[in-house]
Amino acid sequence: MAPADTPSGPSGAAGLRARTALGVNRSVFYGWVMAALAGLGYFASGPAQSHTFSVFIGPLGRDLGLSSTEISSAYGVATLAASFCLPLVGRVLDRMGPRRTGTGVAVLLGLACLLFSLVPGGIWLALGFAALRFSGQGALMLTSANLVSQWFDRKRGFALSLMALGFSLSMAVHPTLAEWLIDLVGWRQAWVWLAISTWVVLAPAFLLLAFDRPEVLGLAPDGAAPVAAGAAHAEARSLTLAEALRTPTFYIIAAGLFSGSMLVTSLHFFQVSIFEHQGLSRDAATLTFSVAAVVMVVTMPVFGRMLDRFPTPPMFAIALGLMALALLLAGMVDDVATAMIYGVVFGLNNGTNIACHSYLWPRYFGRRHLGSVQGTGQMIGVVGASLGPLPLGIAFDLTGVYAPTLLALAALPLACALLTVVLRDPRGAPVQAAGQKSE
Repeated sequence: MAPADTPSGPSGAAGLRARTALGVNRSVFYGWVMAALAGLGYFASGPAQSHTFSVFIGPLGRDLGLSSTEISSAYGVATLAASFCLPLVGRVLDRMGPRRTGTGVAVLLGLACLLFSLVPGGIWLALGFAALRFSGQGALMLTSANLVSQWFDRKRGFALSLMALGFSLSMAVHPTLAEWLIDLVGWRQAWVWLAISTWVVLAPAFLLLAFDRPEVLGLAPDGAAPVAAGAAHAEARSLTLAEALRTPTFYIIAAGLFSGSMLVTSLHFFQVSIFEHQGLSRDAATLTFSVAAVVMVVTMPVFGRMLDRFPTPPMFAIALGLMALALLLAGMVDDVATAMIYGVVFGLNNGTNIACHSYLWPRYFGRRHLGSVQGTGQMIGVVGASLGPLPLGIAFDLTGVYAPTLLALAALPLACALLTVVLRDPRGAPVQAAGQKSE
């Protein structure tokens, strides 16, 4: 269990933070402040995300004399290597709590941005990528999701989906911001300013606003009336990582999230190429990203509500089914109309899968050891994302077409969807909507 982030008394900085939080809580449940803070964390992970890196590839390659293949290879290897550190971050979260972990990660992300501005190339570029991917795309997103999961139970799906909107905002803001900074001060100084913004905005926010759990303030998840006995029971029913790894539930969830991460990444990577080879213009192929982004933003809070209200296994199956449908449609796109239909389905897929990624681990394994359990699960997802482009890339090089491979790959999420029929709560509770029971 994370150490109590409790104020030592009515005076001092800790006491002032607690009194301020409780004052806010009289008007609105403080968990929503935590959801907003976690959304800021997702937004601030932007410098470590692919949509920001893509803007730097051209100027970085010209300055360092590296090809796009060399840069992308370093990026892929670094992402994969960084993912194996996530279980360690999870253990730190369980021991230190989201507040101290989040503050430390914000400092590390800023430092990674600063050091990336100095990379001379070669192995140092890969190490710079690894530092950014570990601190931002890995540790910061894991910590943010953990914070929300600690503060919500019955409304967790909706709260996590609101948090994920921070990532959508980053996709809209960070590429444009990075392009502006590169034009203004060059790519190296752009990373310096990204470092400063992370330190100025994110680190103080986690340090001053975050509380590890609602119980720290004498509150309960969702703002419900705190019941000490119920809280103790909830903690007793959380599973350790070792216990989770002995359950079929862990592997059913991991398989579904692995396939989702792998195949979403594959479609993002090859989408324009797929559609161009099937007769679309590059502009029409690119437009589907915008359609998918809008649908994703609308879908996430709606699907989050559905996760809170309806039984979890069929909701997970729906998300996986949408993944399979997106793959099938990608192979059928041959004009603008079918591309727009695909864009809508792909947006639905992205929104539902993002919601599931953070929701399922606390739903089935509880809050007490969530960091280590979710850290291991997130590592599996990132490994899937790292491997994602390989099947389509290899198949296209061998055959010159994408459609048969897309059809074959659709079988993977469909198989995972069928496995949700046997998805059970390993803590012994009946599988039902999270809103119908407490952790």
